[in-house]
Amino acid sequence: MTEDGFLCSSAPTDSALPSLTDIPTAEAFIDSDDVVVIGFFEGEESYGYKEFLAAAKEVKPIPVAVCSDKEVWTNYSIESDTIAIFRKVDVAQENLRLSDAKKVDADGLTRFIKMNDIRYLTEYNQVTAVGLFQSQVKTHILLFANRGSSDYSALQKRLRALAPDFTGKFLFVLVNGAVKGNAKSLQYFGLVSRDLPRVGLYDSDLDKKWLMPKGKITKDSVRAFCQSFLGGELQETKEAGEPEAKTEL
Repeated sequence: MTEDGFLCSSAPTDSALPSLTDIPTAEAFIDSDDVVVIGFFEGEESYGYKEFLAAAKEVKPIPVAVCSDKEVWTNYSIESDTIAIFRKVDVAQENLRLSDAKKVDADGLTRFIKMNDIRYLTEYNQVTAVGLFQSQVKTHILLFANRGSSDYSALQKRLRALAPDFTGKFLFVLVNGAVKGNAKSLQYFGLVSRDLPRVGLYDSDLDKKWLMPKGKITKDSVRAFCQSFLGGELQETKEAGEPEAKTEL
């Protein structure tokens, strides 16, 4: 048994991964974190197994397990050796069926996992951007904040705590304004680093964006901002990033 309480099989100790032996154990593992990864393999000689073990070491602290129990496979609609990522934020199961892959290597599997590491609050970067925009949830709540600022950690915790209330409706995304590569994202909303922190909303289906009014960023204020979109009121207001709305200091 691992430290997390999940049963391990008699697999070689160098794998160091829990083995999920029945449906209740699999359900408990999937529920243990925002994002978990399960390698569904027939056995240790399966195509991609060794590469999966290598990738698991590179994606810590994301929980990773293996499963060869066919009853569990059926429960999650697995038909052949597959790497599956389970996410709470958009109630998603992202499958990579290894028989369909042209090439399987540790680097590619690592990228697949990291790309789909979408949490209740996901930091935006070039890798997570792919998973964010591939999600079925098309509306993003963006926290623009400068890492190192006095309120950075508190704002993260505040929005992370709010996000589960909007599971399946919004993806909550952290955009670090101190990263030069994020300047275009800020500019898209008519912002620069000195304007932060701010909260914005982007809907990719509508291809429209809005900013929450300036002021203290609280759970209640962000909740009201989210509800204004769900209720249709926000869509009747002016979009963010228009020149006349920009205040130069």
